[in-house]
Formats: sequence, C-alpha cells, structure tokens
Amino acid sequence: MVPGRGAHEKSQENVLIAAGQAARDGRIHALTITDNPGGRPAMSATYLGLEVLKLGIEPLVHFTCKDKNRNQIESELYAMDRAGIRNLLVMTGDYPTSGFMGRPKPVFDLDPVHILDLIGKMNKGLEIIEPKGVTNHQPGDFYAGAVVSPFKATEAELLLQYYKLGKKINNGASFIVTQLGFDARKFHEVLQFIKNLAPQIPVIGNIYILPFGAAKMMNSNQLPGSVVTGKLLSELDQERTAEDKGANARLLRAAKMYAFMKGMGFDGVHLGGHNIKYEQVKYIIDKGEELSADWMKLIPEFDYAQPEGFYYFEKDLNTGLNTNKPINRSTLPLDCPVGINYRFMRLFHQLFFAPDKNLFPLMSRYYNRVKKPGKYGFEHFLKVIGNECKDCGDCALLDIAYLCPMSQCPKNQRNGPCGGSYNGWCEVFPDEKKCIWVKAYSNLKKYNEEEQLEKSYISPVNWDLYQTSAWYNYYTGRDHSALIKKADKPDK
Repeated sequence: MVPGRGAHEKSQENVLIAAGQAARDGRIHALTITDNPGGRPAMSATYLGLEVLKLGIEPLVHFTCKDKNRNQIESELYAMDRAGIRNLLVMTGDYPTSGFMGRPKPVFDLDPVHILDLIGKMNKGLEIIEPKGVTNHQPGDFYAGAVVSPFKATEAELLLQYYKLGKKINNGASFIVTQLGFDARKFHEVLQFIKNLAPQIPVIGNIYILPFGAAKMMNSNQLPGSVVTGKLLSELDQERTAEDKGANARLLRAAKMYAFMKGMGFDGVHLGGHNIKYEQVKYIIDKGEELSADWMKLIPEFDYAQPEGFYYFEKDLNTGLNTNKPINRSTLPLDCPVGINYRFMRLFHQLFFAPDKNLFPLMSRYYNRVKKPGKYGFEHFLKVIGNECKDCGDCALLDIAYLCPMSQCPKNQRNGPCGGSYNGWCEVFPDEKKCIWVKAYSNLKKYNEEEQLEKSYISPVNWDLYQTSAWYNYYTGRDHSALIKKADKPDK
C-alpha cells in the first residue's frame, strides 16, 4: 500500500478499503505500507498503520533510514510500541529526491543493521545510561524484518548483498523479504542461501503485477533495485497489444510466480502493483494454488537472466535452478581495477595502524600522552587528498578497504551497500560513480581478503567526535575501532 502525499486523499481511502477487504477475506496476513517511496513526502506509514490495525489486520510498516536521525527513530519506535504496531520491515530507503522548495537533506544517521540492533535491544529492555545510573526500559515486542536483493548482475554486488544480509540476521532480523525481480533461478538462489545461513528465518518472495510502463522504468533503472530484463520487457510489449492491454497476462504471470515460490518452499509472498484491486489479489492466490502442484513446469518461463549475470550457486542443468555448490569465484575477474592509492594505504596501515605492530606502539604512546589534541592539518590534508575526508572523527577507512562511507557513499552506509546499485554503479550517481562497496570488494579480493566485509560490524558515527582528529580518537580508543581492537585480543 502506498499512502500518497496529503492528509485526506483518495490513495489513503484506497488503502483502508483494501485493508477492510483483506481482513474480511482472511487469507492475507498483513498489509505493507511504504515510507516516503521514491524519496518523496507522503502520509506517515506509522499513522496509517494505526488505522489499518483498527480494521482487524496487521500493518507491516516500512521503516527506513533516510529521513530520521537516531533520536527520531527511537522516538517513533516508542510510539509504535505504545500503539501496538509490532511488525516492521527495516530498509535503507530511497534517496530523497523532492520536497517543499526543493530536494530535502538526506539523513541516513543509522543504517538497517544499526536499526535492527536497536530494535533487538529495545525488545530486551533498552539500557539507558543516565546521570543517576543505568536504567532499563520495559521490553518491547517488535517483529522486525529486512530486505535483500539477489537480482544483482555482478559478483561484488551480489556477495555484498549476502554479506549484509548475514549482518541483518545476526542483529535481529526475524524474517526476510526479497527485492523485485522475475528470475526464478535467483529466487531459488536466495532461498537456498538463507536456509543454509539461518534455516529458522522465514523468507517472503516479492511478486509485482507488472505493466509495460513500470517495466520500462525498471528496465532503464529508473526504479533502483527493481530488475526487468530486455527479454521480459519485449514479452510485455507484445502482451499489451491484446484487447485487454495485457491485463490477464500480467495476472497469470503473478499467479505462476506464486506457484513456483510455494513449490520452492518460500514461507509466503508479498503481492504488489500499481492501483491493483483486491479481486486481482484473490485471483493470484487462487490460480497460484491451482498451479503450484506442477510448479517445476513453470520454471522455463521465468528464465530472465541478466546479460553475463553472476549467480552464487552453479546451475542445475536438469531443473534450470541451482545446485548446492557455490561458484568458484577465485578465478573470476575483479569488478573494479585496484588503484595505487589502495596499495599505498595498505602499506601506510601496516606501518602505523596495525595494532601492536611496527610503529603502532610508538604512535599509541604519543597520542595517549596528549591531553588535548591540537590542529590536525597534516592528517586532514592526507585524508582529503586520498579519501575525500569529511572529518567525522569516527573513521571507517580501516574497515572498508580505505574508502570513506561518509563522503563517498551518498547514503553513508557503514555495514554494506544499499539495494539500489546497478551493474556496479551507485544508485544516486548511475554511470558516474561506482558504488564504494563494489570498489572495496575488488580491493580486498585482490588480496583474497573480501570476506572481511562479511564479518565486520561498524557502529554508527559518534558525532561527539565530529571535526576532531580521527588518529587521536583511534589511538586513544575513543572511536568505534576500540571495540574491534578489544575483540581481537585474547582473553587473559
């Protein structure tokens, strides 16, 4: 459900009509409500969720990172908890594009991994350090899920999606919903990957009733993260010449997707589309159930591989899906060239920043004797020239192959990429800038170290450190890396 902009608009009434129909039918378990989709303002998903809840069906509220800082995120979670809204789908969100008098300022203070971590702590009774001591809030009762996109064309993009997925699950994601795509082998891949990683996690497949207009936008990457290949677009172009302009073909395609997802073992489906009617949803469920007994026969119809697209598992030639054997990635070429700056930064790190090695003890003693750091112009100069430094003071360069998520990632993602990249390009700057996480993966794979990006957890920026020396903060244990260095040391 898309709430739309305004307070008393037809789009909101349509949401409530659909909610009432779904509640009476009984086969729909929840209605998802988008949070400022497309980066444009809309009715609050939380407030509309309250109205949906009153109609006797659960709202699944999209909870994004793009518009709220961490305090506002926490405040909104308190309001949801008090109101009885439990189900959340946590995601990065679309980059802000328009608003009152121009483009709004993006926030991205926390990423989805951070928010899931916060929600998990709230469910246990969030610990608050106050002047009088430590207190704990009453435990919450949220059921928070996350999103993953298996529909990535390159090795780096796909592996990074799965690396971040692991972090989401480790930090409390209770279910997973896939991004939009139409390749049956990719749906099978992501289900198989998640069941190998965390068998207990429910997986929901995403089905979109796809008209030609929306498909054309997705094919040209105007709806980042949604993938429609040229082959599928051509089929839709033919279908719209029919008397019903392709309406029946669209619904049948969705029903077939329902059928093969049920056959594969998905725990449910997410049904969506522009201005769809509840009767269409009922048709997809009924027809999908009818077709599910022979779901394997449908797989050849959904062979929508991207040109030279990468798959995690080797192909099963008998079924057209996947074996359980991962592709050998060691011989595959890098997605990005590794530049001289990265090689220099590796050497610089080994000399000065590798704990207890080379010059680290000397630098540590020096900075720990400094009670009040002075100017840090030389440090600033080096990092601006090499890393476009923004002086956040809580530096993540050591964690992301010496690439800065605060200056080089428009969404400031510190634990993995968003889902909007396309063929390695940044969602916000397509065909202009490569996603920094894709570059980081290539840098590390050059040295067989790419799995570092799977294991790391980088906490949100501590803005107390803004415009202070990151070197001082690193050596004195004021930044997030203090936790990493502590974890690396064996117990005494």
